[in-house]
Amino acid sequence: MRLATQRDGTPDGRLLVVARDGASAALARVGTLQAALDRWTEVEAELRTLAEAVEVGEAPGQAALDVSTLAAPLPRAWQWLDGSAYPEHGRLMQQAFDLPAIETDRPLMYQGMSDQFLGALDDVPLPSEADGIDFEGELGVIVDAVPMGVTPMQALEHIRLVVQINDWSLRAIAPVEMKTGFGWVQAKPACSVAPFAVTPTVLGDAWRDGRVAATLAIDLNGKRFGAVDGAEEMAFGFHELIAHAARTRRLCAGTIVGSGTLSTSRHAAVGSSCLSEGRAIDVISGRSPTPFMRFGDRVRMEARVGDWPAFGIIDQRVVPA
Repeated sequence: MRLATQRDGTPDGRLLVVARDGASAALARVGTLQAALDRWTEVEAELRTLAEAVEVGEAPGQAALDVSTLAAPLPRAWQWLDGSAYPEHGRLMQQAFDLPAIETDRPLMYQGMSDQFLGALDDVPLPSEADGIDFEGELGVIVDAVPMGVTPMQALEHIRLVVQINDWSLRAIAPVEMKTGFGWVQAKPACSVAPFAVTPTVLGDAWRDGRVAATLAIDLNGKRFGAVDGAEEMAFGFHELIAHAARTRRLCAGTIVGSGTLSTSRHAAVGSSCLSEGRAIDVISGRSPTPFMRFGDRVRMEARVGDWPAFGIIDQRVVPA
């Protein structure tokens, strides 16, 4: 099942059930994606029936889909928790910038801005090029209500949807905020999310052990920057990230959990998923660091499961706020 949210002038839009080829869709009776997540066990069967009808072109009100009318699948969420599940990313940053290693066997995670997620084709307004504008290609999951203290295996049963994310970062601000010990605020503006959220079963064999075996191709200003596999070197699966977050609190329906920047030790062959990591590799290799983004620059992200662009395309331009 493939879901999207159509803009309708309200904060949460209208929930659409979308055909696998992305060409058409039909409105869901439940109204919004958040409403569906709040009542998932009640509405899932109805949504699946509608998805089957959409696939054969027989859903009531089914119409051609214009992706430019879509918001993020969840235009705003109760909670956004972003992990850092790829050790190679941290290792490269530590080596390049002489940072101390983080000695822990637990997943790294922070709580970020969740009251706004940008649509996949929206311009990205930011205040200054001097802030070190960077993209971060990630994958994520959306859960229903998760009880406190779930095990990783129990957490798997609460993953309802999988999404593709660009977690924007302002790298010049980040070190200043990190030194306070209180975490990110200014360094983490609104994330962007690809237009389609998909159920794990739709991913088939690409969904395994709480990981997504999809290649996230990233182009910067029309030139390939990276094409990293989401499962290959993910140290903690999404189920483990969820269990970590829920150790001392429940997670409300609609919580989004991110993987952190996709990364691989094969970066020489396939590239990276953010500029900061690319800059780290430049420093290690004795090259001048790749510059951060400037106003007018464009980044494109597309995660493919085999030949299928499961989540659609993020294609955005950075503009002055």
